[in-house]
Amino acid sequence: MDTNKIDAGLFTKMFLAGAKNLEVKKEWINELNVFPVPDGDTGTNMTLTIMSAVKEVNSLTDPSMYDLAKAISSGSLRGARGNSGVILSQLLRGFTKVIREHDEIDALVLAAAMEKAVETAYKAVMKPKEGTILTVAKGAAAKAAELAMDCEDLGSFIEDVIAHAQYVLSQTPEMLPVLKEAGVVDSGGQGLVTVLEGARDAFLGKEIDLNFETPEAKTEFVKPSKETEQEIKFGYCTEFIIMLEQPMTEEEELSFKDFLNSIGDSIVLVADDEIVKVHVHTNDPGKAISKALTYGQLTRMKIDNMREEHQERLIKNAEKIAKEQAEADEKRRHELEEAEQKEIGFLAVSIGDGIAQIFKELGVDYLIEGGQTMNPSTEDMLTAIGKVNAKNIFIFPNNKNIILAANQAQAMTKDKKVFVIPTTTVPQGITAMISYVPEKSAEENAEEMTEAIKQVKTGQVTYAVRDTHIDDKEIRQGDIMGIGDRGILAVGQDVLTVAKEMVDAMMDEDSELISIYYGADMSEEDAEKLGEMVGEAYPDCDVEVNCGGQPIYYCVVSVE
Repeated sequence: MDTNKIDAGLFTKMFLAGAKNLEVKKEWINELNVFPVPDGDTGTNMTLTIMSAVKEVNSLTDPSMYDLAKAISSGSLRGARGNSGVILSQLLRGFTKVIREHDEIDALVLAAAMEKAVETAYKAVMKPKEGTILTVAKGAAAKAAELAMDCEDLGSFIEDVIAHAQYVLSQTPEMLPVLKEAGVVDSGGQGLVTVLEGARDAFLGKEIDLNFETPEAKTEFVKPSKETEQEIKFGYCTEFIIMLEQPMTEEEELSFKDFLNSIGDSIVLVADDEIVKVHVHTNDPGKAISKALTYGQLTRMKIDNMREEHQERLIKNAEKIAKEQAEADEKRRHELEEAEQKEIGFLAVSIGDGIAQIFKELGVDYLIEGGQTMNPSTEDMLTAIGKVNAKNIFIFPNNKNIILAANQAQAMTKDKKVFVIPTTTVPQGITAMISYVPEKSAEENAEEMTEAIKQVKTGQVTYAVRDTHIDDKEIRQGDIMGIGDRGILAVGQDVLTVAKEMVDAMMDEDSELISIYYGADMSEEDAEKLGEMVGEAYPDCDVEVNCGGQPIYYCVVSVE
């Protein structure tokens, strides 16, 4: 093999090795998070994002560069979680747009792919901030462009590019004062460098364990007994992937499943914007293939004679899965036929039973459980959008680390108009929902909701998971922290004292309403006591105490 070229087989190993290195080091990357809060951190979000792509890659057999690129892009886009995960998915999306046009990758292709990756990722972020993963990616791409024309050895080229990425990473504290104060480099940038380092090791031929913590389940096939053969109604297990010419609508998906049911059973069909994975047991695989060709080109075709190769347990398992999916499809069909599509629908991310109940009472159609403890993925958002039967859908992410995933889902939705209201906290989401006026258009409501949430200040009380120095405050593991919209407002040992000090820091002369949402780890009695303390201090303000039920945060407080 030409050592100055990377073919699809080697790139597969490099991608998986990069993902493995990230998985192994995710907790270390989590520790670089500036705020020492016990939530879903950068390393976890980036790992979950790339693992979604790993699953897609591992489903391929001897892929071409094109198939590999599509799997990485589709898997990472749909599995993206948190801002760092979304940016990583966009970097991979841009990178794969270039490499899928080549059977082999050299230095010039690598440089072009890295440049496209940076361009794509910067476009996905409304206000790109330097000193982050974007800066590290841009620095690496610039170095690659500088070296590519004169590259004589691809190994040295990769080493030099990564060395420059490491240097740019080391400079991120000089670009973002908050990193310098906390004594850490940017965690997203570190995650990217970690992926690149793993890929380099695979290129150099280092032995790497590519078994992941959550490997894809594999089914064993053994020859069935004669009794099993007699029970098999449809003899050919037929599987293939359709490369769609255009996205398949929900009605087309159900129609295709109806056709497959007419020629077989054990139907499993998974549709994406660009591909459809199909599994069917039939006596005439040719009919399934002919019908599929009306939607696009086929790849990864596999036909097994189950009477010779499959055991009874495999058949029953497949039939069970197909039955469950058929029941779900029937339910969806009923919903499509019977439910009249509304003009407006609402989707919100919730963080506790009490918060969920508040959103339901305000008229939210669908809730995604997530928030700080587990950022929902783009796929979670797309699934939720699909379940809200409305022409226009408002999404309230209610967390700054979920907004990019919501934006990504918005861009991937073609059959409905999606408005992402950039709510960074639950109180902002509640205010946005209250601000909705049925008589106004969706566009007018989106504009007014976005303005309304700017009037909401939010504070959250939790505990520190490690020692750090930030916002001119020394913090020890176990300390109680009151965190506001722009930083840490109070630190101490007592929850109520810290909460009160946090509220004091949030108040101004225009404040009229103080809302307290107490979590799973705060008693109702303590919440009422906090309400009394705040009410006595600010008698001209209305004070509300609500059960939020959220984990991690003793209470969430808003001031309007």
